[in-house]
Amino acid sequence: MSYLDWAVLVGTIAFIVLYGVWKTRKTSHMSTFLKADNTERWWMMGLSIMATQASAITFLSTPGQAFEDGMRFIQFYFGLPLAMVVLSATAIPIYYRLKVYTAYEYLEGRFDLKTRSLAAFLFLLQRGLSTGITIYAPAIILSAILGWNLTYTILFIGVVVTFYTVVGGSKAVSQTQRLQMTVMLGGMLVAAIVVVRLLPAQVGFSDALVVAGKLGKMNLVDLSFNPNDRYNLWSGLIGGFFLALSYFGTDQSQVGRYLGGETIAQSRLGLLMNGLVKVPMQFLILMVGVMVFVFYQFYQPPLYFNQQQVDKVTASAQAGEWQKLETEGTAAFTQKRAAALALVAAHQANNPEGVEKAALQAQAAEEKRKALRKEANALVNQQNVGVEVKDTDYVFLTFVTQQLPQGLIGLLLAVVLCAAMSSTASAFSSLASTTVVDVYKRSIVKNASEAHYMSASRWLTIGWGAVSILFALFASQLENLIQAVNILGSLFYGTILGVFLAAFYCKSLRGNAVFWSAVLTQGIIFTLYYTTEIAYLWYNLIGCGLVIGIAYLLQPLLPKQETLIGE
Repeated sequence: MSYLDWAVLVGTIAFIVLYGVWKTRKTSHMSTFLKADNTERWWMMGLSIMATQASAITFLSTPGQAFEDGMRFIQFYFGLPLAMVVLSATAIPIYYRLKVYTAYEYLEGRFDLKTRSLAAFLFLLQRGLSTGITIYAPAIILSAILGWNLTYTILFIGVVVTFYTVVGGSKAVSQTQRLQMTVMLGGMLVAAIVVVRLLPAQVGFSDALVVAGKLGKMNLVDLSFNPNDRYNLWSGLIGGFFLALSYFGTDQSQVGRYLGGETIAQSRLGLLMNGLVKVPMQFLILMVGVMVFVFYQFYQPPLYFNQQQVDKVTASAQAGEWQKLETEGTAAFTQKRAAALALVAAHQANNPEGVEKAALQAQAAEEKRKALRKEANALVNQQNVGVEVKDTDYVFLTFVTQQLPQGLIGLLLAVVLCAAMSSTASAFSSLASTTVVDVYKRSIVKNASEAHYMSASRWLTIGWGAVSILFALFASQLENLIQAVNILGSLFYGTILGVFLAAFYCKSLRGNAVFWSAVLTQGIIFTLYYTTEIAYLWYNLIGCGLVIGIAYLLQPLLPKQETLIGE
């Protein structure tokens, strides 16, 4: 990177961290540390909610997902706006009326302590593991692309975020996330404009869309119903709806963001803003990936985007095989570029027959490219026995570092690091608040002073930061990273959501039945994941339905509890 890129990158990160620390330097009360003193306006919460969800994985992996698989991932978010409406009408009033610090406090009053503790435990397990991935993801890719030491990159991200979260708690997270979200959205908008401008002079934006469409990348909506297909209209509307209900309604990393609102109305507006803006934001990020794909129809891409893995192969006994693939790749690209240019020329000449003929040639060349990449991936995997290595997460940063002008490289790297910091800070804050409120204060040290719990909150933030950093240091990349995080969430969110929906709406259910139902359901979900091909989004619906259904079956078989709060 150039000195200008370093200046942009370091200056952006340093300003955001110092701003957050300065704005929250006088944080000394539990309400401020855990709930931002209920001073957040709706637009601040909306940005904070989006920044919490938009991890570095979003900006690294989503363009790569679009590069390889097209726009169909957008269907994942189709159920989110409806979920925001439901939560605004139901969950927010309950949380505000009870004045809770965490979502799980409500469960003890409605059911019992063990149900509250189980839900908190499932959250801590899921969020603790996924936070390690949100640190690991940008670190491993930045280290591979830029040659940074992986361990030092992980430590830098983890320690910096832990520092300002310890100093200012939830309020520091909210203050920094406003700036981080501005940088993220601005950076991706700039990337979208630049990638279109880097296309050949004779290729306009509409031409690029035609090329993308003919090569299968504009697959926005799939109406077919297939429970084994991860991304279609039905999995997005139904599975995505239940996933969003659970994530935004029961996950403390999100609930903690809108519990800090000035009023119920402010929190509702913050959630609704997320529902309105999230889908267009993801559309923009996916479109950047599609435009990068179109760019590489005219300019030769690497055969494999993770250069570290390429170096492993070229230094091994398979170097000759790799060179052969490179030669075949160059020949295939020449054919593909000619077909893409012919497709653009036919489109501009309003020649439908020419468009279809060129499209068939381009599609054949694209299939050849995919076959060569598959062979390249096999050679890479031979050097990484026991670990499945994929390079789609490296596509966007490879494009950034190789094609963008000076200054913009630093800005886009700042986008990645800001995203990593924003989601990680929210996770640390929520993990600490849940541990303090739902475990430490409730079951271990019950009657200490506020100063004691403030100190415990800070030490637990440090502790969870250390746990997440350690997990990141020992993590290995198993799938496309954005899918890995969503799969991990789907394994737990259905069960947690089922517990909360039973609490909100099933007034006859009692704690014993819901507790044992949740335990059984979690076991069933794990079994389904390891023994079936069901797409992961459906686990949210299945888990939720099983918790409520099994609870109704178990209740007549279990001893009746004396009290039922909420009837």
